[in-house]
Amino acid sequence: MFEAYGEKIWYIPDGYIPPKSSGELISHESICVLNRSSVDAELSITIFFEDHEPIDNISAVVPGRRAYHIRTSTLAKDGVSIPAGIPYAIEVMSSIPVIVQYSRLDSTQAENTLMSTIAYPIKQS
Repeated sequence: MFEAYGEKIWYIPDGYIPPKSSGELISHESICVLNRSSVDAELSITIFFEDHEPIDNISAVVPGRRAYHIRTSTLAKDGVSIPAGIPYAIEVMSSIPVIVQYSRLDSTQAENTLMSTIAYPIKQS
């Protein structure tokens, strides 16, 4: 049996989907989740905005012993999704401990930029 590693709550305070792309690559962002456990991780994702109510409790499942990449542009609930060009933040809550990484590909200019960082984990006692 594989043990769960990581935390159950993660935050990504800087989200932004560029409204334009140049060249062949499309600007995008991804929540990258590693589930080391043999049990599926049930995620609840909330998107926070500066000037309007959050998109609460978007569901996703990461199968046991798998990595899963979730493009933030695909996240939606009841027909509401993240608009391009609007800053946002992300809360990822998991049923079991997981590892969360955040990646952004910015292709708004000819010189593409790729950024990736570990999300901020909340340690529970």
